[in-house]
Amino acid sequence: MKKIGVAILGLGVVGGGAYRILTEHHGYFETTQHVDIDVVRVLETNSVRVEELGIPKELVASNMAEIAADPDINVVVECIGGTTVAREYALAALYAGKTVVSSNKELLAKYWHELERAAKQHNSGLYFEASCVGGVPIVRTLLDGVQSNKVTSMMGIINGTTNYILTKMTDEGAGYEEVLREAQRLGYAESDPDADVEGFDAAYKLSILASLAFHTKVPYTKVIREGITNVSADDIARGKALGYRLKLLAIARQSEAGVEVRVHPAFVKKDHPLASVSGTYNAVFLTGDSVGEVMLYGKGAGDLPTGSAVVSDILFAATHGEHKYSTFKNNAGADKEVKFVTDFRSAYYLRLTVTDKTGVLSKIAAVFGKKNISILELMQTPEEGNATLVIVTHETHEAAIKSAVQKLNASEIAKVETVLRVVS
Repeated sequence: MKKIGVAILGLGVVGGGAYRILTEHHGYFETTQHVDIDVVRVLETNSVRVEELGIPKELVASNMAEIAADPDINVVVECIGGTTVAREYALAALYAGKTVVSSNKELLAKYWHELERAAKQHNSGLYFEASCVGGVPIVRTLLDGVQSNKVTSMMGIINGTTNYILTKMTDEGAGYEEVLREAQRLGYAESDPDADVEGFDAAYKLSILASLAFHTKVPYTKVIREGITNVSADDIARGKALGYRLKLLAIARQSEAGVEVRVHPAFVKKDHPLASVSGTYNAVFLTGDSVGEVMLYGKGAGDLPTGSAVVSDILFAATHGEHKYSTFKNNAGADKEVKFVTDFRSAYYLRLTVTDKTGVLSKIAAVFGKKNISILELMQTPEEGNATLVIVTHETHEAAIKSAVQKLNASEIAKVETVLRVVS
C-alpha cells in the first residue's frame, strides 16, 4: 500500500480540521483509497493548540527547514494564512520536490504564478481546493467535472461572513454594525473584518475561479470590488418588500466582449436559487454551453468542511500519478489580448429622496430616458414635505446609470441616496 507522509503548517481552524480528518479517517482511507496517509510533522508555535488536538510532541517540527529536508514527507499542507511566511514556506516545500496543498486564497490570488512555476520546475504538485468556498468542491468541479464545457458564466455567494451579516439584516431588520458585532462575537467575523466586508476575500476567490473557468489568467486586480459596509437595513427592507433579497455576489462572465469579473452587493429575486442561501452557507451557480446550469451548495467555512477540502486534495495527489497544472499561461498579469469589461450590463435598484410635488417623476423619467434607462418597478413612500422613491430599472449599462445618478444629484429634482445592482 502506498505510504504518504504529511506535514501541516499551522493548526488553526483549517489545519486543525485537516489533522482531525486525517487521523480519525486513517483506516477508512486505507480501505477506500488504498493509501496509508500519516501526519508525520506539524509546525505550530502555539503549544496549547497542539495539546488540544492531542498531537504527540515529537511530531512538532522546530522550523520549516526540518520539514523540507525530511524524506518521509510527501505533502506539505499550508494553513498559515497571509502572504509572507506562507509564501516562503510553500516555495521551500515545492523546491524540495514536495506537493503543496493550500487553503490560502490570498496567497494563490497574488502568487499562484510563482508557486506553479516552482512546482513545475521541481515536479511538485500544487492543489488548492480549500482556498475557495470552504467545503464546496468548486475547484475540482471546474477542473474535472465540467471540463467538457465552455463555461460562460459563474455567479455565487462565496464569503460566509458577509452572507451571515446580510441574512441577519434581512430576516431580523437589524443594522449592519449590530450584526457585525454579533458575527465577531460568534467567531464568524475577524476583529478586523475588512477582508470579508470590503469584498477582498471574495475577489481573491473569484480571481482563482474565473481563471480556472475561462482558461485564462484573471488577476484579482481586475475584479471590480465593492463591500457591504454602506448597506442599510432600510434598503434591505425596501428590497424585500419588492420581492428581493440582498447578497454579496461574485459574478464572472465570458463573452465576445471580453471577461467580466465583479464582487458587490446585489438584489436577487426571492425565487432565485441563490436567494435561499442563508447564514454562513455558500453556493456557486455556473453555466456551461453543454451542461446548462449547475449549482453547488454547502458550508463555506469551518474546521471540518474546509478541512475536508484540504484532505480531498491530499487524496487526489496521493492517488494520481501525474500532477495537473493550469490550462493557461499562468503569469502575474493577464494576457494582453484579453479584454476586461467594466461597462457591464445590470438592472439597478435606486432609492431617491424627492420633493413631493407634481411633475417630479416625469422629470426623473426624462433623465432616465436620455440615458436609455427604462423603469421596471416603482415604489413611493410619502414623508414630511418629501417622498422616498424606490426605482428598479430594466438592464442597462453601468456607465449609463452612473451618468444618470450624477445628473440627478446635480439638479434640484432629487437626491440619489442608494444605488444597488439587481440580478434580473
